[in-house]
Amino acid sequence: MSKLNASSSELDLDRPNIEDYLPSGSIQEPLGKLRLRDLLDISPTLTEAAGAIVDDSFTRCFKSNPPEPWNWNIYLFPLWCLGVVFRYLILFPLRVITLTVGWIIFLSCYFPVHFLLKGNDKLRKRLERGLVELICSFFVASWTGVVKYHGPRPSMRPHQVFVANHTSMIDFIVLEQMTAFAVIMQKHPGWVGLLQSTILESLGCIWFNRSEAKDREIVAKKLREHINGADNNPLLIFPEGTCVNNHYTVMFKKGAFELGCTVCPIAIKYNKIFVDAFWNSRKQSFTTHLLQLMTSWAVVCDVWYLEPQTLKPGETPIEFAERVRDIISVRAGLKKVPWDGYLKYSRPSLKLRERKQETFAESVLRRLDE
Repeated sequence: MSKLNASSSELDLDRPNIEDYLPSGSIQEPLGKLRLRDLLDISPTLTEAAGAIVDDSFTRCFKSNPPEPWNWNIYLFPLWCLGVVFRYLILFPLRVITLTVGWIIFLSCYFPVHFLLKGNDKLRKRLERGLVELICSFFVASWTGVVKYHGPRPSMRPHQVFVANHTSMIDFIVLEQMTAFAVIMQKHPGWVGLLQSTILESLGCIWFNRSEAKDREIVAKKLREHINGADNNPLLIFPEGTCVNNHYTVMFKKGAFELGCTVCPIAIKYNKIFVDAFWNSRKQSFTTHLLQLMTSWAVVCDVWYLEPQTLKPGETPIEFAERVRDIISVRAGLKKVPWDGYLKYSRPSLKLRERKQETFAESVLRRLDE
C-alpha cells in the first residue's frame, strides 16, 4: 500500500485498508490510482463480501479468549473443585470484607474533607487525591492484584497528557492507586455513574457521551483548560475510545495528540494466568466484571511508564498518534490493527456512503475522459 501523505483527510486515514487482508497478487489496481477499497465503498454487496473476509480481524479485538481447559481429567478435576470451593466460600468473602472496610474508611474521611475544607482548596485537593488512591488500592487488594510498575512515577506538570491502551475500566483503578489522574471517560449509568459525578469529579475528571456530537467540542475545550493548569491532576486519556481485549490495539483518536503538549505513553499488559481482565461492556455489567475478578485467584498486570513524546516537525497529529501507538504496542506485546474502535458501536452513515459513491463515479469518468 502506498504511503498516506499529510494531505489525506481524516476519513481516509480512519478507513481500514481491505487490501492488507487479501492474498498478495490478487489485487489489480484499475485505471491508475483507483483501489479495491474505493469499489467496495460504493457497493453494499461487495462490502459485505469483503467484510466476511476481514471480519475476524475486527471482531477478535473485542472477544474474550478464555484459556484452554486443563482440569478435565481424573487427576486434576478434584483439585479444581477444591479450588472453586476455596475461591467462592473463603477467598471471596474475605475480599468483600476488605473492600467494605476500605469503603468505610474512605467515606468516613472523604466527606468531612470535601465539605469542611472548602476554604483551603490546596489542602483539600491533596487529601482527596490521597483518599482516592487509597480506595483504589483497596479495590486492587480485593482482586489480590499483583501489579508491577516499571519506570518513573508520573508527576504533576502542566502541558502534559498521559495516554494508555484500554482493556477494562479497571485500567483506571490500577493506574489511580499509584497516581491520582484526572481521566476523560465515557459517562456510565448506575453506581459507576454516581461515583463519576461525585467523588471522581473532585479530581477534575472529564466525562463525555459518545452519542452526543456537541460533547466533543465541550470536551476539547475542557482538555485544553485542564492541561494549562499547574495545580491540576495529571490528565489520563484512553485514545482507543473503547475496551480492547489486551491482544490488539485499535486506532488512537487524535484528540490527545493535537493539544500541543507532551504525550506520556503508558503500556498496560494483563497476564491471563488466573483471569481474563478484558471487560466486554456489551455482554456484562461492570458489577459482574468485578465479581468475576473477585472470585479469581489473582489479577496479574504489568504497567510501563514510557518515555515522553512530542510532536516532530512536519508530523501531523494522526501520524503522532500512530507513532505513540507503535511504542505502546511494542512494549506491551500487542498487535496493531487498522480499525476504528467506534465501529464497535456504530456503522458508517448513508450520507457517507453516498459521498463516496459520488467521488468514485467522478474518478471513473475523469479516467475515461483521459
